[in-house]
Amino acid sequence: MDSEMLAKLKELQPDEKVWTRGRIMSVAARLAVILPLAIVSVATTPTPVNANAPAPAPAPVVTAAPPAPDLPPAVSVAPLKDVNGSPFKLADFFGKVAVVNFWATWCGPCRREIPELVKLHKEFQSRGVEIVGLSTENPEASAEKVRKFMQDFQIDYRIGWAPVEVAAPLMQGHDAIPQIFVISRDGRILKRFVGFSASYTSQLKQVLEDALK
Repeated sequence: MDSEMLAKLKELQPDEKVWTRGRIMSVAARLAVILPLAIVSVATTPTPVNANAPAPAPAPVVTAAPPAPDLPPAVSVAPLKDVNGSPFKLADFFGKVAVVNFWATWCGPCRREIPELVKLHKEFQSRGVEIVGLSTENPEASAEKVRKFMQDFQIDYRIGWAPVEVAAPLMQGHDAIPQIFVISRDGRILKRFVGFSASYTSQLKQVLEDALK
């Protein structure tokens, strides 16, 4: 090929570049740097937030019920006496569900409450419930009145007197009567009722049912 033909070829392809091995390696190196940066840029782009989307519901908070307080040991073993002079103590009722009732012969609400306790005793005694009534009166001065009261109201559960070492820790300064304490089989105070209301009977029955389960 003569020199005139070569000159014409250069005029026709003035900008043509040859892809040499060196140029290919150079481009590959640049791509190796650019591509990871592009990937990182896409990965770190924040996801758009929909302002109208509802907020997620808060996680429910579960709280455990507080444990029932134990019957104080000094109270459970304190000596008691019933109307016949026989000794006993509240610990004698452990293994059963016990209903301890503080009352007095002169107490009007007690007179309305005790017939309900007599009914409950008949209903629940065979299932392992014991009721004991502790009069807050003076044992020496009220013995005859208490015996007559038992006959008049046909009380068939144990009746005795409440010494200070039993009444004070349970009542905790709240001396109003009647008061009822429901004690579990293992000596825990499950429920306390102060005063008397017609609704107490159904509430007390429910507490006894739950305690017997």
